Amino acid sequence: MALHPPAVPPATFEFLVLSLRAQAEIQMGLIHFGPPSDKPEPQPALARHAIDMLTLIAGKTKGNLTLDEQRLIDNTLTEMRFHYVRVFGQPAVADSNEAAKG
Repeated sequence: MALHPPAVPPATFEFLVLSLRAQAEIQMGLIHFGPPSDKPEPQPALARHAIDMLTLIAGKTKGNLTLDEQRLIDNTLTEMRFHYVRVFGQPAVADSNEAAKG
């Protein structure tokens, strides 16, 4: 019996947002696959990077999204920022040097 590779999901805005959300959740330690003893330490810089990428996408796509897409990215950012503060005790914002580069 031949094994078939899993189907690749379509490249959609929703999939992009949910992929970055999953990255942030993994880096915050909210999602872990495997035994609890193998759970890695949360990584604030990597979690913030995923949130920053979502923020960038939200800004670059403003005014070009369907209502459902806009709600998805807005709600995702709100939730990820909330979780970041809950996990790391500080806001998920770039420092002033990084903000000046954008």
